[in-house]
Amino acid sequence: MLVLSRRLGEEIVINDNIRVKVVAIQGNRVRLGFVAPEEVTVHREEIHQQRLEFADAPEFPHEALAAH
Repeated sequence: MLVLSRRLGEEIVINDNIRVKVVAIQGNRVRLGFVAPEEVTVHREEIHQQRLEFADAPEFPHEALAAH
C-alpha cells in the first residue's frame, strides 16, 4: 500500500486521469473530492461491500413472490 500525506487543497493524480483532492479537514475527518472518467466507479468501502453482497444474492423467481 502506498501511503501519501497531503494538505488541504493538495491533490493526488492516478494514471493521468483520476484526481483525488483534499477538500476539507475537520477534526479527525477528511473530505476528499474525486474527478474520474465516467466509466470509473468510485464508492465508499462499505457501499462497495454492499454492492458485492447484492451481486452475489440469488434472485427470487416472480412466481415465488406472487404466491405470498
